[in-house]
Amino acid sequence: MPDKRIPILNHQQIQQKLDRIAYQILEDNFDETEVIIAGILPRGNFLADRLKKILDTIAPFKSIMINIELEKQSSSLVAKTDTDLAVCANKVVILVDDVLNSGKTLAYGFGVFLDVPLKKLRTVVLVDRNHKSYPVTTDYAGIALSTVLKEHVDVVFNEEGGEDAVYLR
Repeated sequence: MPDKRIPILNHQQIQQKLDRIAYQILEDNFDETEVIIAGILPRGNFLADRLKKILDTIAPFKSIMINIELEKQSSSLVAKTDTDLAVCANKVVILVDDVLNSGKTLAYGFGVFLDVPLKKLRTVVLVDRNHKSYPVTTDYAGIALSTVLKEHVDVVFNEEGGEDAVYLR
């Protein structure tokens, strides 16, 4: 029997969530001159890029995008960035991922910035599943979705060859 996918968000709803999150980021950082948008690969970077594009049109501050690649299965922090983290010093960093499940990915994402003096670190997720094993909270979430552990949330972006959507299976 094939997996049945239940649609949660469509393209328009995802765009509305991202617009709202961008305005929340703007309100929280209106006095900044520069904000770093850090997307966690493989899908957090798509959200981060979209947030950056929205912020570039509505915000007076400059936004800089960086990508973070984490080895999520590792028992210790193993991460690579496409930009020297020195650009983040004394700035606001917005850490972006697609789904918050256990919190491990965001916790590792925090670890990337432990040796960098930041003004503040905020988190963005499109879907917060409320199954945290780590003491991680999100500052901006598109949707909070209560699920059972055996269910899976799929986030699909047109950058990956599909149409923007969030599914529960």
